Amino acid sequence: MSGIDRSRAARAETRTRIEDTAARLFAERGFAGTTIGEIAAEAGLSKPMLYRHFDSKQELHLALLERHRDELAAAPIRELLHGEGDMAARITAMYDAWFGYVQSHPYTWRMMFRDTTGDAEVRAFHRELQRRQRETDIALLREFAPGIPEAELEPLGEAIRSSLYGLALWWLDRPDHPRELLVAAMVRITRGLISGSGEPTAADTDR
Repeated sequence: MSGIDRSRAARAETRTRIEDTAARLFAERGFAGTTIGEIAAEAGLSKPMLYRHFDSKQELHLALLERHRDELAAAPIRELLHGEGDMAARITAMYDAWFGYVQSHPYTWRMMFRDTTGDAEVRAFHRELQRRQRETDIALLREFAPGIPEAELEPLGEAIRSSLYGLALWWLDRPDHPRELLVAAMVRITRGLISGSGEPTAADTDR
C-alpha cells in the first residue's frame, strides 16, 4: 500500500470513528446536549482534528443521517425487487433486512427517528426520509396489489411507513424481543392490506 493509500485509509477510519461516536452521543444526549468537544474527546481526537473532517455539528449530524438513510434503503429494496421466492418470501426478507439494520445500529436509529435538533434543514431531511420510505412502500403495494385504487396508495403507503417507524422505536426500548416478532407483525400488516385489495395473492392461495 502506498503512502497516499495509507493516508486515505487512515482518514476514512478516523471519519468513521467520529461518525460512530457522534451517533451514540446524539442518541443518548440529543443534538443540543452534545458538543463538538465531547464528540472529539470520546473519539480520541482534538477538536481541530475533528474540524478537518466536519465543518460543524450540523454538518456531522446531516452526514450521519445521509449515510444511514442510504444504507437502510439498499438491502430491503434489493430483497423486494430482486429477491428469490414468492411474494410472501420477498416481503418477509425485505422486512427482515430493514429490522436487521435497525438492530445493528440502535444509536443511529434513535437519532434517525427522533429529531432533537430543532434545525430546519434537519427537519427537512426527516420529511424527505419519510417521503422516500413511503414511496418504497407504495411501490410494494403497486407490485403486489395492483387492484388498490390509485387514490389509496399514498395513505396506505404512509400506514406501512408509520408502522415500521413506530415498531422500530418500540423495539429500541425493548431489545429483548426477537427480530422475528417485528418481521412477523409487519408481514401481517402488509398481507392484510394486500389481501384487502380484491386481488388474489400468494398468501391467500396458500391458506
